[in-house]
Amino acid sequence: MTEVPGTTTSVRTAAERELAEDDSALAGPCRWAMELLTAPELPSEAEMAPSLVPGFLDKYPRGFTATLEEWRALGPFSVTTYQPVAHKGWLVLTDPSGRDFSLTVIIDSTGLVRILHLQPDIFVPEIREWADLDEALRIEGVTSSVLAVRIEEGRHLVLHEKDAHRALPTGSAYKLYLMRALIHAIDNGELDWDDEVVTRPDLRSLPTGDMQELPDGTRVPVRETAHKMIAMSDNTAADLLADKVGREAVERAVVASGHHDPSLLRPFLSSREVFEIGWGANGLRRLWAEGDETVRRELLRRVAAPLTVRGSDLGETVHQIGLDWHMSAYDVFRVLEALVQDGARDATGTVDAILTAYPGILVDRQKWAKAVFKGGSCPGVMMFCWLLEDHSGTPHVLVLQQAADEQKLIGDGQLLRRLGAKVIESGLLEGEKEPTQ
Repeated sequence: MTEVPGTTTSVRTAAERELAEDDSALAGPCRWAMELLTAPELPSEAEMAPSLVPGFLDKYPRGFTATLEEWRALGPFSVTTYQPVAHKGWLVLTDPSGRDFSLTVIIDSTGLVRILHLQPDIFVPEIREWADLDEALRIEGVTSSVLAVRIEEGRHLVLHEKDAHRALPTGSAYKLYLMRALIHAIDNGELDWDDEVVTRPDLRSLPTGDMQELPDGTRVPVRETAHKMIAMSDNTAADLLADKVGREAVERAVVASGHHDPSLLRPFLSSREVFEIGWGANGLRRLWAEGDETVRRELLRRVAAPLTVRGSDLGETVHQIGLDWHMSAYDVFRVLEALVQDGARDATGTVDAILTAYPGILVDRQKWAKAVFKGGSCPGVMMFCWLLEDHSGTPHVLVLQQAADEQKLIGDGQLLRRLGAKVIESGLLEGEKEPTQ
């Protein structure tokens, strides 16, 4: 908020008015975050704690107050952009000199702040044609792929592709296969949406998500667990469901969903297993890298115990040795298409409700009737994909992937997410098409 010289009248930007008038669950935490940056005095950490998830303050050895003071010194700020999307909010703040900063606010399922981060805003070029996107993704040391497809009368019309057949690590995109395995089990009567998973120590993973905070023995309906797995990319939710349906069922779902080389996902890993083998102190990384499928399955039996890795242990990239979920952009496209077909067969509407709970970006509902989204990340890995249906029921798919040997080359995903938003806003998905694929 800026002050008019010589008066006490506050002049709000349009984004500030939008933030002030928003009544969503996310708006309150976003307003609270802005108060931390602009209020005359900072509250104590004890006063802040009730608004934060447990353990939030522990991530700041110098104290969160010291970090906030550094951020406040960069201001005063005005809010120039406010983008609330379900449980995630992004605000672009401008200082008096015109420098832009990006404030990220992410809440958990109870409304507590899980992530609050301020950093210099990144430059994202305008996307008017596909060549602009390819140029924006041309980063030294980073491998990327792009696929844009429109589905018309059952035909797959390729709008644009770049290295779309190349298998790349995808992080949490693996949850799409897990969702398919779950739907299949429900369709076959092996499970029901009202069945429950039960939390236990050997299935507790690291964030993202918040189910790792639940006490042992907590019972959660499969429906709610699946919602958190997709909408919040909850790793513990995914691991609980993987245990419920079984590893072999997920591996069958990989084949059924048309993965070009299912052996890349055998054995099918849980998030906890990737964390434990990749960054644990048990020295299993080399054995995984050198082992065949039989050896790797034995390693998974050895790590079937409570996780010893903390979030702070993650650093060096491990996707190069197969500790991730490798998919081509075409693989991602095929599993998205299959899931939407699953949703069309589901008379209860549960599948669609889960798949569309979090669109990843602000979606123009006048243009798009349905938005299915999944993101994925791991050190050195970033992936975003969308399946958007217009009001005629025509699906449009966009897949963006990045991989690098160093995490710093990838960043926090803001570039890829905002490039995806610009492509979708540009109208390119509705434009001219290349020969049919």
